[in-house]
Amino acid sequence: MSAPLRAGLVGLGVMGRNHARVLSGLDGVDLVGVVDPAGSPGGAPHGVPVLESLDDLLALGVDYAVVACPTALHEEVGLALAEAGVGALIEKPLAESVEAAQRLVKAFESRNLVAGVGHIERYNPALQSMRSRLEAGELGEVFQVVTRRQGPFPHRIADVGVVKDLATHDIDLTAWVTGQDYVSVSAHTVARSGRPHEDMVAAVGRLSDGSMVNHLVNWLSPLKERTTVVTGDRGCFVADTLTADLTFYANGEMSTEWEALRAFRGVSEGDMIRYAIPKREPLLTEHERFRDAVLAGPGGDADIVTLRQGLRTVEVSAAVLESAKLGTTVSLRASEVAGAV
Repeated sequence: MSAPLRAGLVGLGVMGRNHARVLSGLDGVDLVGVVDPAGSPGGAPHGVPVLESLDDLLALGVDYAVVACPTALHEEVGLALAEAGVGALIEKPLAESVEAAQRLVKAFESRNLVAGVGHIERYNPALQSMRSRLEAGELGEVFQVVTRRQGPFPHRIADVGVVKDLATHDIDLTAWVTGQDYVSVSAHTVARSGRPHEDMVAAVGRLSDGSMVNHLVNWLSPLKERTTVVTGDRGCFVADTLTADLTFYANGEMSTEWEALRAFRGVSEGDMIRYAIPKREPLLTEHERFRDAVLAGPGGDADIVTLRQGLRTVEVSAAVLESAKLGTTVSLRASEVAGAV
């Protein structure tokens, strides 16, 4: 039996504490240390040392590290891990700018290291089931993807706005569930909370197959909502990622003797099905997949979000912000890597 992988964690904020909880119980992995500059033991599992610096963690010897510090520090921490020859699971977004994300991709790829991005929605049971059903053609041609992600402002977020913190979820999951790339975006943002960053965005986009996307995201609502609706030739799927429920609304068939309406090709309400699907914790699934990727090594068949896929999401989010700033539609260059979605 092989020795457990030695993992480290950088950051003990809200998300970092969740990573610590999962890592401390993950089969085949030992959490050997947590980096938190404040040195606060709160949130660290019993017996796991809380360290002041990344150098202290690297001195312990780790196979990979989870980066859950503020987005502005992702590049610095990631580059240091790559330089040390350590793989990394970096929380989303990959970096605060396209240029920083590109440098991270180059650093890990040039050293042939396993690295991924923590786009956790990919592991939500409702979205995984939706993607499988779309791939099987159950919806026919896809016409539109609509996402709504809203709720109260999280005071833990200080370095980025709602586009980079929340809309990146929807950008990544939309490309992933459809298997399509973004070709253009048009967006509007507002800032109403007194912060320097935007706290509401409405974006419209087009994917490479011609389908339309709509993203509504904000930090200004007392209602917490996480919904993805995919409409196609045979009906629509509705995924609620808060409850991990997936519902299918079928197009109905209804005959009419009214000659004027008979010529109109529309749809009518049909059957509704709520699927029974296993509901495992997405964060646990994410960690299991990344553990398996580290064990398989570079070039292995790993179901993780690659750094290049994370880079593409940063590129699209940057285009959303550019569109809002310029008041125009922004076209995106084609993705450089096959399978970028």
